[in-house]
Amino acid sequence: MEDKQTINERDFNLSCPIPISEYDTITIAHGGGGTLMHQLIQKMFLSQFDNQYLNLQHDGAILEIDSNKIAFSTDTYVVQPIFFPGGDIGELAVYGTVNDLAMCGAKPLFISLGFVLEEGLKVADLWKIILSIKKAAERSGVKIVTGDTKVVEHGKADKIFINTTGVGKIVAEISPLNCKVGDDIIISGKIAEHGIAIMSARSGLNFETSIQSDTAPLNHIIEKLIKNSDKIHVLRDPTRGGVASTLNEIASIADVGIEIYEEKIPIDEQVRGACEILGFDPLYVANEGKFIAFVDPQESEKVLAIIQSDPLGKDAQIIGKVVANHKKTVIMKTIIGSNRIVDMISGEQLPRIC
Repeated sequence: MEDKQTINERDFNLSCPIPISEYDTITIAHGGGGTLMHQLIQKMFLSQFDNQYLNLQHDGAILEIDSNKIAFSTDTYVVQPIFFPGGDIGELAVYGTVNDLAMCGAKPLFISLGFVLEEGLKVADLWKIILSIKKAAERSGVKIVTGDTKVVEHGKADKIFINTTGVGKIVAEISPLNCKVGDDIIISGKIAEHGIAIMSARSGLNFETSIQSDTAPLNHIIEKLIKNSDKIHVLRDPTRGGVASTLNEIASIADVGIEIYEEKIPIDEQVRGACEILGFDPLYVANEGKFIAFVDPQESEKVLAIIQSDPLGKDAQIIGKVVANHKKTVIMKTIIGSNRIVDMISGEQLPRIC
């Protein structure tokens, strides 16, 4: 006669098979913002936590409480190294959550901080990160209102991990579902700088560059845009997986086709050179201080001018358009005149970049 434990195990295996059969274990690529991460989220998380807030797959949840709409977003930062050219894990954590709220059309207000500290972390380094968080919060105009701290044994983490949760007040209806055929697509500046900055700081790569991370708070420039135009349909910050993965996500959610123009995509020559040497495609390299806007063509030039008037958007360009054909697919018109499918990468070219 079977014992109780064996019966329970058998029943679980029959009724709840793991929906990702291709992998028996989680790989680093499952966290890279590409196809494998998309499959993980779709097949395991969304399938079990199905609800109208989560299914939108926005940068945060849009919630209504007593007729007041708020944006609610959370993120966890495991970047390695914790100090990199142009920033550190502390300011990255604040700006990342502030930017996610801004992409929802919200004014960021409050942030929580959760720390996982590894035994052996230098107190001086923690203090630098705390001061960086304070400065980033002041620059962003948000308050740190609650938090948590855990310490784990040496070897159980990598110096410090930070979780942030943010709350903001909705000021505009921004959603990937608002994407419309004909919309112009604007990128706010040169791409791939954050990923290359992280790469240059990694031990063992022996690659030197003056490129710094673009990590920055985008809420102030977004607030300016929203005040001056009601024709902004979609906002996204192309972090993990880069511009290519972000555009693919929007095309899929909105059930539209997207065309982008290679000659219009702004990229620093040092970044381009680094990507060529290392075999990276800059379209898939992470950004932390750039955003993509889908805008009604009647106001796209006006919106572009507003973005370019801000120091964070001086290199902004219109890089593409939403089209009715090839739905759920991103096509790039190359410099030589051919068409190239820009698919979602399977994993991440460079892991742990945020």
